[in-house]
Amino acid sequence: MDRFARLVSRLLRVPVAFVSLVEEDRQILPGMIGLPEPWAGRRALPLSHAHALCRYVVTSGQPLVVPDARADDRLRTHPAIEDLGLIAYAGMPLTDTDGLVLGSLCAVDHEARTWGGGELTDLKDLAAACSAELCLRILSAQSRSAQKVLETARAAAERARRDAERARSDAQRLEHVAQAALDHAELLLRASEELAQTSGLEDVRRRVRDLFVGVGKPSYVGLLVADKDELHLVADPDVDHSVEREVLTLPLSAAFPSTRAMRERQAVFVPDREALVAGYGPEAVGFFDRMGFTTVLCLPLWGSRALLGVLAVCWATRHEVGVTERATLTAASGYVAQAVERALYLDERISVARELQEAMLTDLPLTDHVEISALYQPAAVGDMIGGDWYDAYRLPPASPGGAPGALMVTVGDITGHDMHAATIMGQIRSMLRQATLDHPPYSPATALTALDAACSVLPIDASGTLVHARLDLADGGPGWTLTWSNAGHPPPLLRTPDGRVSLLVEHDILLHRGLGPFHRTEARRNLPAGSTLLLYTDGLIERRGRDIDASIAELVALLATHGDRPPAELLRRISSWPADPAPGDDVVVLALRVP
Repeated sequence: MDRFARLVSRLLRVPVAFVSLVEEDRQILPGMIGLPEPWAGRRALPLSHAHALCRYVVTSGQPLVVPDARADDRLRTHPAIEDLGLIAYAGMPLTDTDGLVLGSLCAVDHEARTWGGGELTDLKDLAAACSAELCLRILSAQSRSAQKVLETARAAAERARRDAERARSDAQRLEHVAQAALDHAELLLRASEELAQTSGLEDVRRRVRDLFVGVGKPSYVGLLVADKDELHLVADPDVDHSVEREVLTLPLSAAFPSTRAMRERQAVFVPDREALVAGYGPEAVGFFDRMGFTTVLCLPLWGSRALLGVLAVCWATRHEVGVTERATLTAASGYVAQAVERALYLDERISVARELQEAMLTDLPLTDHVEISALYQPAAVGDMIGGDWYDAYRLPPASPGGAPGALMVTVGDITGHDMHAATIMGQIRSMLRQATLDHPPYSPATALTALDAACSVLPIDASGTLVHARLDLADGGPGWTLTWSNAGHPPPLLRTPDGRVSLLVEHDILLHRGLGPFHRTEARRNLPAGSTLLLYTDGLIERRGRDIDASIAELVALLATHGDRPPAELLRRISSWPADPAPGDDVVVLALRVP
């Protein structure tokens, strides 16, 4: 009974709803939501609060709809207005199998409102389901009583036996009807609760699979999403269905029930194979025969602005879809459509954000003196968008027409996993480039200091870590000189030709506007020919259930073993390490090798 009250509250968007059964001296409330104390604790109201409202429904057997009790001469002085906050009221009668009115299903609002036709229809349907539940309880008691009579009167006449059999048959039939009505009400309740919390299409598909249970449970429920002139079947991410192995895309011109529902923009029902053969093409008939489907109901999924797709409900044996069941499935398809529309919007935003993030990653410069490769791996979680980036570019030559200038490289990670983080990353990347090029002789520390100063003044909510480095060709030798400044970033790794790997641990505080301008420092190291430098973000070494120091140690061992390989091959090995859980954060790795 409480579940019916919650469903009324949710569907009609009212703060108070209750199931009321009126006795001679009191009004009991077996199901309720939103009532204040002491009525909620007592689960009962005095007849003074029921006389003009619920008792009217009970005595007349008719619905009562009150937009504003304060404007109603019969009710303006009613104590329920003050005690219960009752302003607007709608009540539907609850009856037993003989039509006797037992009580009412009530919706109460604290503000005046005009009850819409659809709302009153929903309330009436729920009252019918609630009446069926009450009938089920009455019939259960009657069935137990009849069984006792049968056990004590086995020698009764054949007529009594036939009457008892008839009563049992009627009880079973009504019990089945009541159970079906209860299942339909629970389906709507589950749909409103489960589908309100979905994030992507795969999540919607997963929840749709588990939505339909109980009497008349279908053998398969398919979710098809429209894309231009096609319908795409959303595959179940967890269960391997033969349907989804055979058909994933259908042109709208195909002679299938689902495409017809899309073209005609209305529900399509195929009761059996004969109707399928008569109305559809041989391709559809063959497909349904192979899948073992007999009955199918295809419901269009309407979004706020367009038709989004089709929900296909299929049964292996012939299934009669009555008016109540069809109305319930149509209402459930509305919740599915809302979830699909939200999922498509979120998936599109995530896709655009990832494209934006990847578009901001630099094309690596070509150089004869240094081999350089980069790796970018998005997070394993589909809706995680990060602020990780790498950058590499040539500096201007020391003199016009002179040899190519030094090489600047950067790897960084802006805090956050959303579109805002990706946007801030693009700003910081561009500002750091400008700060570097505006301050010859292009000191990494000077550029980071200028970036700190700009972030402390400009309204940029930037925080994160990064390594900014310059590589200069050593005078008179084949090696290079590395100069870098580290703003709280994981330490770069340097492998020398003898196979030893060093952690370049020199670093300053992280980048954060709240820390104010900070005078950055830089360190310098010679890179002999054959050296390999590895810069990376924390997504590479931070995995759930793993120690960061242990991960760095494993990365050092991998670099020591394979660091003499070309950078592209080294990154392929790194991309398959570690073999356990996929990253929960974006991963950026930049590898440079002095041949």
